[in-house]
Amino acid sequence: MTAWTWRFEKADGTEVQPAVEPEEFGTQGDAESWVGEHWKALLEGGADQVRLFEDDTEIYGPMSLHADAA
Repeated sequence: MTAWTWRFEKADGTEVQPAVEPEEFGTQGDAESWVGEHWKALLEGGADQVRLFEDDTEIYGPMSLHADAA
């Protein structure tokens, strides 16, 4: 089964522990919905950006958690 996971980072790409512990997601949509629900808490907890992985393959990122990012 494919596992979708997030990597949480500071703006410089350093990995940080998330303020809200994620699960492993069965679909990309579930993973994206989760980060959409928790992005404010993740940002307040010290993460500036996220990267989405399908197993060990990076799908996209970094994606900023800052609302004012272009």
